[in-house]
Amino acid sequence: MTDTHSSADPLTRELDSRLQAGNLDIPMLPEVAQKVIAITNNPDSSASELVKVIQGDQALAARVMRIANSAAYSPNASIVSLQQAIARLGMVSIRDIALAASINARMFKAPGYEDRIGAMWRHALATALWCKEIARRARMNVEAAFLCGLLHSVGKPIMLQETLDVAGTEGLQPELDLLLEIVDEMHLDAARLALEHWRMPELIIDAVTHQDNYQEAGNGKDQAKLIRAGKQFASHFLFDEPDKDTLLALPAMADLNLYPDEVAELYEQSDTVNQGLEAMRA
Repeated sequence: MTDTHSSADPLTRELDSRLQAGNLDIPMLPEVAQKVIAITNNPDSSASELVKVIQGDQALAARVMRIANSAAYSPNASIVSLQQAIARLGMVSIRDIALAASINARMFKAPGYEDRIGAMWRHALATALWCKEIARRARMNVEAAFLCGLLHSVGKPIMLQETLDVAGTEGLQPELDLLLEIVDEMHLDAARLALEHWRMPELIIDAVTHQDNYQEAGNGKDQAKLIRAGKQFASHFLFDEPDKDTLLALPAMADLNLYPDEVAELYEQSDTVNQGLEAMRA
């Protein structure tokens, strides 16, 4: 737990107090997302169980079908049923589509900051897609990679809405720079609380919490490396930072046992990732 602000102003002192007490307003994870995660994490589960859960939410089922029929996932032929989508794309891809459709920026309440939260979520989604590509190239298990990327910055919108709540209670109007500073400094602690609340696997909690220092991530060390690399790739293609030379020389890539030519090949996957990003955002 950070204690950066323990002696700071009333706003940050109250936020620190809430973090240390585990008393944050953490949004509920959609029930369908919980069920999808449980099914796809169970090696004994079946495709029919996944179909049953997705079909139980008509809006989600329609969105999954639309994404599955997008150019990013099915460029050659139309998919007409969830069963066919699973048969063609696999349970992991359908899980990723369903999670991206059910866990989104609308979970958070920060009036006036919807666009900023939308941008955070777009970056998280891009990070998830890059984590999956990097995991595949590094010959790692890709099943947790997407989820780690998708949730790596979930603490940011939580801290933003919490800061606005405290500021409103205290009658304060913090400048945007201060808001963003607080979010940057406290979001990993907030993410840990949220992931524990949502009963995510320990590997994902460790990876997200220690993404900035993956040597401390325990069993989540490799996934933390993926997050470190994935979010840099996402930032490069969304915001043009870091620059290409810095991106291709990321220490995390060497730590993932990827050679420079493999990293350069990954860079060429941007069209694939962008197609997936646009399909899931639509």
